[in-house]
Amino acid sequence: MSLEETIANASGRYRTTQSMVAGGLREAILEGTLEGGRPLRQEELADLFGVSRIPVREALRQLEGEGLVSFYPHRGAVVSRLSYKEVEEITDLRVALETMAMRKALPALGEEELERAEEVLHAIDTEKDLVSRWGELNWRFHATLLYPADRPRLLSLVKTQHTAFERYIRMHLALSDYDKPQREHYEMLEACRGGDTEAVLNLLTRHIEDISELLFEYLRETPEPEQPEIS
Repeated sequence: MSLEETIANASGRYRTTQSMVAGGLREAILEGTLEGGRPLRQEELADLFGVSRIPVREALRQLEGEGLVSFYPHRGAVVSRLSYKEVEEITDLRVALETMAMRKALPALGEEELERAEEVLHAIDTEKDLVSRWGELNWRFHATLLYPADRPRLLSLVKTQHTAFERYIRMHLALSDYDKPQREHYEMLEACRGGDTEAVLNLLTRHIEDISELLFEYLRETPEPEQPEIS
């Protein structure tokens, strides 16, 4: 999909101009239309979206917080590059934050949440365009289990790491398939039903690290990118 098509799809789906610009750019980055290292010039983006530069600047700062955009002094914004170190850091953060949230959520996790989580897994099993929808459905599954923690700030941090990780997940699905992580989802769900806290936390940690290891193997030999020169 071209950048123009992604922008057109984003129009009308968001309440504010900033969220529309951020949503369109986010999707373009996650699907690979905007590749790592590409300059993001505010004036050009404002023309493409048909808006002023102010919401574009705010949207770029929002995406910087999600790890999708990097700013360089006197150079401007660029799409963050995929790197081994970034995957490693996101993995560490996900393990720490998600196990913390899961430990708090489990005592309040009821049958209603478990049924909703299982419905999401069935949706994954039947989804025809899984590469593009994996991030959304994967987050919905994890969020359903973590929501009873009643820690909105913690869950916001977890969501940020999921968003930063999504394009790596899409790469993983392009390199392999989703069978293994999906089996791990079902294993976690059953452990949650059984109320075995340590088993759930161990499965969650393994789930995050297993997917990461596949990406590590792909990225380990990739040189760390230099800061781009932006005119």
